[in-house]
Amino acid sequence: MSNVYQFEANSLAGQPVPLSQFQGKVMLVVNTASECGFTPQYEGLQKLYDEYHERGLEVLGFPCNQFGKQEPGDAQQIGQFCETRFAVRFPMFAKIDVNGADAHPLYQWLTTEKRGVLGTQGIKWNFTKFLLRRDGTVFKRYAPTTKPDELRADIEMLLSDPAA
Repeated sequence: MSNVYQFEANSLAGQPVPLSQFQGKVMLVVNTASECGFTPQYEGLQKLYDEYHERGLEVLGFPCNQFGKQEPGDAQQIGQFCETRFAVRFPMFAKIDVNGADAHPLYQWLTTEKRGVLGTQGIKWNFTKFLLRRDGTVFKRYAPTTKPDELRADIEMLLSDPAA
């Protein structure tokens, strides 16, 4: 597959969402967890969404329970947590696996397109981030320790330059 628009994922409500509905947008795809040391990054992700959504940024959250069982809740609990603790308004999807035989096809593609540190393919922890260009291709992969605010320059560049 050549871009993200070939995939679909279920919303927290269980409805299929074709990622083609985000065509032409800059996308930040993040695997999330509610009980992780990086969970406060939800606040920074929401700030990016608030600041750049009108200009064409979409933040897509994919809860995952593969790292230290830090996302134990069901879809309703995840949605309620995100809304009440961090006022999350960006799209959140159903819990998925991001590694292994049951990894969601989106994450199989993302990790093939952009490898991590030292060429590793697998996701190492919660809040790994992928920034995608408007054409649906992967621009860059960021470690969980990279704070959302540190992505501003790259987001600005992708939003400002249609050819980027």
